[in-house]
Amino acid sequence: MSEDQHKLIVSVSPHVRSDESVQRIMWMVSLALMPAFAASIYYFGIQALIVQLVTIAACVGFEAATQKIVGKPVTITDGSAVLTGLLLGFNLPANIPLYIPVTGSLVAITITKHLFGGLGYNIFNPALIGRAFVLISWPKAMTTWMEPVKSIASMDAVSAATPLNIAKMEGMGKLVEQFGGTSALYSNLFFGSVSGSLGETSALAILLGGIFLLVRGYITWHIPVSFIGTVALVAAVTGGDPVFHLLAGGLMLGAFFMATDYVTGPSTRKAQLVFGAGCGLLTMLIRLKGGYPEGVMFAILIMNCFAPLLDRGMRSKTFGAVVKKKEAAA
Repeated sequence: MSEDQHKLIVSVSPHVRSDESVQRIMWMVSLALMPAFAASIYYFGIQALIVQLVTIAACVGFEAATQKIVGKPVTITDGSAVLTGLLLGFNLPANIPLYIPVTGSLVAITITKHLFGGLGYNIFNPALIGRAFVLISWPKAMTTWMEPVKSIASMDAVSAATPLNIAKMEGMGKLVEQFGGTSALYSNLFFGSVSGSLGETSALAILLGGIFLLVRGYITWHIPVSFIGTVALVAAVTGGDPVFHLLAGGLMLGAFFMATDYVTGPSTRKAQLVFGAGCGLLTMLIRLKGGYPEGVMFAILIMNCFAPLLDRGMRSKTFGAVVKKKEAAA
């Protein structure tokens, strides 16, 4: 027998073996984001590319610098910093001043990730904390949107405000009127010819990446389906437009790429269903009753707090446990 075969491998149940490494998973998830990356450049031009590259470079740079400072091996090749940079960049407008993505990267990598111990130990999704910090610090810059510079077929950008913002401030009737009808609104949202954050506008691009992750087994259906399904259900029950709420904003990006984060989400299937449903319910609560037109970011961060509790309360049954018998009375 080889030396490796003599080693005792100790791990937490259910003892599933896989040839997938953390490095490979990170790069595959980044690959799944390439359709949305390409769509952001198509719709918002060179500014989108600059923001994405600056954010990725800043995340990788802060990763290397932080690990050097604390005396840990530099692991920028594992792809986790690149993935954080991609996701953070997807949550920013194309016309954002570049010092803001750099600041968000510092918060995401150095504080949210490494202050808690590095990869695998962070409580919250680093990209979302980075976005939350810059949104609170520079609310005007983070809510000043750029119109798409390109459109597909006859679909044209009609407003620099996001569809969710128009619907919240002026009503769905005004939104449909601006886009020239409900079908035109749906088409713009599906393909991505609307104002918004770089990675949130094209539902099609996100769905392509999400399907890739599902087919390859990098994520399961439990969180995305319960997340999206709850949003559709609440929208229908409250008299809203379920299709609009599914296609608008960051729902697809959050459901497939952020709520499914291995570290900050639950691991048991039942807990994942509850986690996704909680994200969906909070998203709609904020969209309908909150001060912000979008609630995906806050919903996921709030549910990150409950992930350990959900896992603990919905853990799998233990098989083969030894039960101590009470000693017979003397």
